[in-house]
Amino acid sequence: MKMFLKPLNSFVLQLLILLVAGAACSQQKESQKNNSICFALYTVQDDTLKLTAQLYPLANGDSRAISLEIEKGGEWESVADGRVREDLYGLPLPETKAWNVLFRVGNWDHSKDWKYRVVALEGAATYTGTIRKDPIDKNEIVVAAFTGNSNRARGLKPDIIANVKAHDPDLLFFSGDQSYDHEDHLGAWLQFGRQFGEITKDRPTICIPDDHDVGQGNLWGAEGKRSFDEGGADGGYIHPVQYVNEVQFAQTANLPDPFDPAPVLRDISVYYTSLNVGGIDFAVIEDRKFKSGPIGLVATPGHERPDLMNDPDYDTALMDVPDAKLLGDRQLAFLEEWGKDWENCEMKAVLSQTIFAQAAHKTGPWFVVADLDANGWPQTGRNKALEKIRKSYGFMLGGDQHLGTVIQHGVDEWDDAGYSFCVPSIVNYWPRSWLPKEAGIDPIPNGLEHTGKFKDGFGNKLTMHAYSNPNENWKEIGTKDDPFAGGAAGHGIVRFNKEMRTITMECWPRNTDVTASDAKPFPGWPVTIHQEDNYGRKAIAWLPTLQCESMTDPVVQVLNERSNELVYTLRINGSSWQPKVFEEGLYTIRVGEGYSVQTFRGVQSSTEKGQRVLRVK
Repeated sequence: MKMFLKPLNSFVLQLLILLVAGAACSQQKESQKNNSICFALYTVQDDTLKLTAQLYPLANGDSRAISLEIEKGGEWESVADGRVREDLYGLPLPETKAWNVLFRVGNWDHSKDWKYRVVALEGAATYTGTIRKDPIDKNEIVVAAFTGNSNRARGLKPDIIANVKAHDPDLLFFSGDQSYDHEDHLGAWLQFGRQFGEITKDRPTICIPDDHDVGQGNLWGAEGKRSFDEGGADGGYIHPVQYVNEVQFAQTANLPDPFDPAPVLRDISVYYTSLNVGGIDFAVIEDRKFKSGPIGLVATPGHERPDLMNDPDYDTALMDVPDAKLLGDRQLAFLEEWGKDWENCEMKAVLSQTIFAQAAHKTGPWFVVADLDANGWPQTGRNKALEKIRKSYGFMLGGDQHLGTVIQHGVDEWDDAGYSFCVPSIVNYWPRSWLPKEAGIDPIPNGLEHTGKFKDGFGNKLTMHAYSNPNENWKEIGTKDDPFAGGAAGHGIVRFNKEMRTITMECWPRNTDVTASDAKPFPGWPVTIHQEDNYGRKAIAWLPTLQCESMTDPVVQVLNERSNELVYTLRINGSSWQPKVFEEGLYTIRVGEGYSVQTFRGVQSSTEKGQRVLRVK
């Protein structure tokens, strides 16, 4: 009997093992189905919700039907249905698919929070978050901004997530390089979702792809043409159009509709647009897509790369090519129109991949004179962009430089344009440093050594207010979550105070608990400016002081009658304000908005400030 039982027990044991393994495999497959939705991104503009959901690859036979539901009275109600997109990236394998979906819901009630869920696989998979109400009743609108999510640290980012939740921002802005896997955007995008989905699911989010996202070390988009240079410096895109378009769809489909949806060359899509959050109007631009490539336009002596110049005796003014593009004509026209429109808006800001200056002297191991990847080049194109932005008193927020900075820009003179905040990289394995050889003029008394008025490598005027250079021994300072923390990695916070019309910038280092009593941003921060500092150009003459008898905080627009050009548009703070102008002559002033605009023509300027009053009834 014992001889019989022994093999029987062995058989039963094997059978049990197979049954348990089969059950575990079934449970694993069920668990995988339950977690098939990785993350979501959304925005709301003009009563239209746009939400994208990113899924993991689905199996053959799995349902592709997917829906968006909101909670009403304790019940779930479907507001949109769709199918999971299986459009092809084409890389890293020809059959690599997008596995995402875009939901669009009109007539959205943006006056309250809505709990939502995305439902897939016939109900087996759900993903839940909150569509926040428009924070129009808040006095302070907070933006958290990021850049440079290098693949050198692929783990989760618990320190950033905890800090962002503590800041509780109204908007998230990822300015580029969310992905560093040049031929596997799907894999890197899913990684990004695992890292940041915990905060994107409950807040409006803007992601704009930069060079690494589309698989290039640098990008001069040249309006979409094909690049044949390994580094892309001849201008254009290296990877196939379908790959570029799928990257852009994944990252930007949740944004409001483009200002002008016409594609650029080879049918590459565009996404530049605007988003209003709580009365702050954000222009989202593509500062790489239209930019000219340097090969064939400029020489770069002293360096083996065509985008870096190392000859200190070379006159970089010769590198300005007036016909070279930066933002391109279409985006300049967009900024002109956007700057005029102040409906439901109290302040304006421009979100870009990077800032309009070369704000670093050392990049990685190299000291460079001029870096053509920076938006300090082409100089003429850079000045055109700044001139458009300052007409709306627009603040500028960007990334890419791997170096946190606050700069006031100058076109003809120092400080005659607006302020920019370049936020530091999330993971900074390629640190840059601001290390001028000479002292700045009129240094800022904030304890930093190299502040004040300078010219960048292209001769552009800038005033450096704050910077966050890496530690000299940055390679030796790191943590499990971020081995490159010593490279001055971190994130940015911007606070728009609508009552005071101030903008406060904070630059926070990684591995800092912002809730701690002794928590401090990088030295030199916070920096606070006034809205009107974003058009710092000095007045040549003045128009009469406007005294508004029946309007508070009206929109004021000033036009030069000699040139028929717009000087600027601004929503003033209060009922009394004196417009400045930059040449003597006759001007048209428009006060109010919608059907309540009063127009005053032939208003003569005066070099004496405060001597005249124009009453607006």
